[in-house]
Amino acid sequence: MAYYDEGSGPVVLLLHGFPLNRQMWQTQIQPLAQAGYRVIAPDLPGFGTSEAPATGYSMDSFADAIVGLLDALDIRHAVIGGMSMGGYILCDLLERYPERVSAACFITTKSAADDEEGRARRTTMAAQAERLGANPIIKIFAELLFAPETSQTQPALIAQVTAWMRSTAPGALAGGLIAMRDRKDYTPLLSGFQHPSLVLFGQEDRAGSPRAVDVFRAGLPNCESQIIPGGGHMVNMEKPELFNAKLLDFLNRIRETL
Repeated sequence: MAYYDEGSGPVVLLLHGFPLNRQMWQTQIQPLAQAGYRVIAPDLPGFGTSEAPATGYSMDSFADAIVGLLDALDIRHAVIGGMSMGGYILCDLLERYPERVSAACFITTKSAADDEEGRARRTTMAAQAERLGANPIIKIFAELLFAPETSQTQPALIAQVTAWMRSTAPGALAGGLIAMRDRKDYTPLLSGFQHPSLVLFGQEDRAGSPRAVDVFRAGLPNCESQIIPGGGHMVNMEKPELFNAKLLDFLNRIRETL
């Protein structure tokens, strides 16, 4: 696995969304490192410059890969933040490896599984990705990832993220879609996740539903949340100052427990 590893102090591990890579955290790595945290941001298997397995994409396999990375780096536990698909992996880690998570940050994600319509849509998209590569995925996600204002005011950001999507191997695109399609519904398990938790959402998120925040708030025993004005699904890059301030406020208040 390819990964960034910057700074020293309590470990914060950031999991990117689909169909992205670790570069999406470039506006978080230095601010967190300068604030006294060790920041690790991996490319999930098949994404970025990490090796792409031919088969076997699932939330379990992604979570196992993250635990393998923590073991390789001799890290016992970390604050883990997951954006979108990364949030699904975070749920898997909380269920299967709770001792490796010291606190959780759910970023523009949800706990529920796909409904039948959503599953069918992912199946179709996976087949298209296998046949046609990234273009069908880009057509759908290029709009969904950003707030309407971002589409008008930050064309360079959109071009950058589009390039990341285009560089992803077709097999990984299809594998990621199938992994998301087949993930379980974690909503009934939220009450068992006792970790300090932060939920961050963009007010203008077109890929997610604000109701997901309410579900997390109702289900997680130790949860706080923030909806960031003007942010979309890529809220960490669209509104980095607001995002970083909220994340650091959370981390600094629980630092003694990490």
